[in-house]
Amino acid sequence: CEKHSKAMEAMEKLKAGVRFSEVAAQYSEDKARQGGDLGWMTRGSMVGPFQDAAFALPISSMDKPVYTDPPVKTKFGYHIIMVEGKK
Repeated sequence: CEKHSKAMEAMEKLKAGVRFSEVAAQYSEDKARQGGDLGWMTRGSMVGPFQDAAFALPISSMDKPVYTDPPVKTKFGYHIIMVEGKK
């Protein structure tokens, strides 16, 4: 499907070293203007597969990004998730 192929294209760019915010701005359908930044999220505010993946990830930095690979599939589409902080 088109959404899956877009997610895989985005993943290839990340693996090639393109910054997460740049890839999100180009490929995200929802939060593109914020470079994919969803802000602080809490348990219970996300759909199950997204939440499980997000809370399982370690904190990333821009020079050492850690993101979901493969992308997470939810009823909203495919998501490549990177966590920048926890509180």
